[in-house]
Amino acid sequence: MVIGGGDGGTVREVLKHPSVKEVHLCEIDEDVIKVSKEYLPSISCELNNPKVSIFIEDGNKFLDERKGYYDVILLDLSDPVGPAEALFKRAFYEKVKGALKENGIMTAQTESPFLQEEYFKTAVNEIKKVFKFYGTYLAFIPTYPAGMWSFTMASDDIDIFKQSQLEYEKINNLNTKYFCDKIYASLFSLPKFVSDLIK
Repeated sequence: MVIGGGDGGTVREVLKHPSVKEVHLCEIDEDVIKVSKEYLPSISCELNNPKVSIFIEDGNKFLDERKGYYDVILLDLSDPVGPAEALFKRAFYEKVKGALKENGIMTAQTESPFLQEEYFKTAVNEIKKVFKFYGTYLAFIPTYPAGMWSFTMASDDIDIFKQSQLEYEKINNLNTKYFCDKIYASLFSLPKFVSDLIK
């Protein structure tokens, strides 16, 4: 399940994993999808894949109807202002948790720890209250403010810090530009100032 991400980039990356049989995309603004298909074809290229079902709905309400439904939920959300602010609160993360199957995992974008310190701290701390296991990691995205962006992965059933050689081998077989086995091995290693923000 991808909530937000109407440009299709997250869906495209998800479908690089051969084990994925079905992807649901829930985007509140249909125009984002239309514009992306027209002007961002290399990003939106998998939105017409038969494995993808698109729902034009509010992600917050969408999860109310799907209890214990998803293996993975990815929150590719806009910044926490206006209507999206509710999607960075504990109540929403509780809905996400409720929509996961046993052994389910969710990952959320949790803003820039460099420029959006308070939003970052709030999002991570709200996730910590809901899930047993969590870990924050960084990626460098030049088009985002300051380039440094954070994501937080969480699960109630899977210790996300345990990694296996098999997983490393699978990662090296993916057609990715940024993510690789070395990044995976050090995924939750954070700069000290970032760790200090979420202690």
